[in-house]
Amino acid sequence: MEKAEKISFKSGHRARAVFLIFNYIFLSVLMLVMLIPLLKVFVDSIDPTTYGIRLIPKVIDLSAYKQIISSTNLYRPLLVSVFTTVSGTAVGLLLTTLAGYVIIQKKMPGRGIMVTFIFITMLFNGGLIPTYLTIKNLGLMNNFIAIIIPCSLSAYNIILMKSFFETIPSTLYEAASLDGCTPMKTFLKIVLPLSKPALASIGLFIAVGLWNEYMHFILYITDTRWQNFQVKVRDLILNDGISGTSITVSQDMLKNAVVVVVVFPFLMIYPFIQKYFTKGVTIGSVKG
Repeated sequence: MEKAEKISFKSGHRARAVFLIFNYIFLSVLMLVMLIPLLKVFVDSIDPTTYGIRLIPKVIDLSAYKQIISSTNLYRPLLVSVFTTVSGTAVGLLLTTLAGYVIIQKKMPGRGIMVTFIFITMLFNGGLIPTYLTIKNLGLMNNFIAIIIPCSLSAYNIILMKSFFETIPSTLYEAASLDGCTPMKTFLKIVLPLSKPALASIGLFIAVGLWNEYMHFILYITDTRWQNFQVKVRDLILNDGISGTSITVSQDMLKNAVVVVVVFPFLMIYPFIQKYFTKGVTIGSVKG
């Protein structure tokens, strides 16, 4: 009797071919599920005749985008979003890399306790009301610090960065120490240049979160002059219109155009940092 063939994923084996076929089918369906809504929103933003699910526009009308560009009321919220995203990402990367580098120092007293405290904050947090009262009692209402600090620093990112730093060969640290490098010089000259994938991936995490930030602006920024683009988008959808422009356009087209404008920056940035993103997340998660 012929011995039954064992299941194997080695190259050339039938099981591997079946797995790859189902894998490609699954990923293709997943891609369509994510791509079709984006394409539908874009088509609805440029086609005033769109009815039902149509992914190819019959008419191309850019009046909704012209109204957004000509609306002076959106300039300040857009600048606020850009400022909080750029400054928050810089602050977040600074704090995350320093925290990750400190807790990999094996000779540091209290290292285990510090890592435990950081890990606990991944599972539990102070809650909405205690956090709000803390921000208020610190006098940070209507201050961008109340947005940047809480949104830029994450325990998950610190653990991810720590895991990435630990993948750097310890011999590099020892060689730098023998050459007379201080811990800070080692951090600046050796660790950071080798950590571009982790910096790119975690920087993208922070930037996307800050760009899409909504709740913190509602809670802590009561002065309407300093609210960000996301809050203005919400007002646009609820109030059905943008003031400050003479261009008239369908409200449905306008809402869809605003959604496209909101997601456009990261759709353009992501392809350029994708190679770093994949490597940074996978390597950093090995020991996480």
